[in-house]
Amino acid sequence: MTRGRGGVAGARAGRAEYSTREEARAWGLARLREAGLEPREAWVEADLLLRAAAGLTREETLLRPSAPLADGAAEAFASLIARRAAGWPSAYLTGRCEFCGLLLDVDPRVLIPRPETERLVEVVADALAGRPAPLIVDVGTGSGAIALALAHLVPGAHAVATDLSDDALAVARGNAERLGLAGRIMWRRGDALDALRGALPPAGVDALCSNPPYVATADLATLAREIREHEPRGALDGGSDGLAVHRRIVAGAAEYLRPGGLLALETSALGQQARAVAALIAAEGTFAPAEIVRDYAGLDRVVVATRREDAS
Repeated sequence: MTRGRGGVAGARAGRAEYSTREEARAWGLARLREAGLEPREAWVEADLLLRAAAGLTREETLLRPSAPLADGAAEAFASLIARRAAGWPSAYLTGRCEFCGLLLDVDPRVLIPRPETERLVEVVADALAGRPAPLIVDVGTGSGAIALALAHLVPGAHAVATDLSDDALAVARGNAERLGLAGRIMWRRGDALDALRGALPPAGVDALCSNPPYVATADLATLAREIREHEPRGALDGGSDGLAVHRRIVAGAAEYLRPGGLLALETSALGQQARAVAALIAAEGTFAPAEIVRDYAGLDRVVVATRREDAS
């Protein structure tokens, strides 16, 4: 029996090698390992793509591994494996990504939400616990992940979500409609804080948060292939040191925050980026000393600070 060699042609050649769910997953795992994925990652993604191709739940694939795979599902799985082996992110292939318990639609118009960004959401949700009907700003919303997760997790919360990209806002709006949260989100198109002009109450908002682009321009070429070739560059490129958008947000955030309002920014875990953002916040003079929060891998990830009550 001829073994597939990756890519579309390889996937088609290897199609005859499997007829059951278990055999298909093993075949896909081998193809993804040949493409360079680590064993654990390859197993998880082969299983994810199998379920997407066959319309199965995780429980169905585990409880009935020897069940036959319909021809249409088998061919769809071979195609998905070929595209993943060629560098396409699995989230774009399935069209879905889970974030904070919400299933979001994603495609190449938006950055794929990462698990580490859930830490930002947790920090903001905890800070707003007990505040009645808090108003939140999400700068650079992309798929709407942060704004929608906070609206879902914080009782009575409303959000203003901004993005420079009309395409991204279309994806975010679609997610809000599907999740039943559209009535609690206002969408604004614009660059960084420019989109907020005239959109917020004079008293200010309870929290302003963002996962800004934070990859230094020179480092874009070092990113994983699936990120470098398929995810939107504008959501990744943070300028010469990765902090271009952070600087703009920090410089203008106090204007939109009420006294005691929270500023929360995600940063890269590489280098000293979190410390650099904390220093930018300190230099503004309108915030209490910033705190650096680690993600669950123990890496510096989120910088948070509150607007001082006496700041003008």
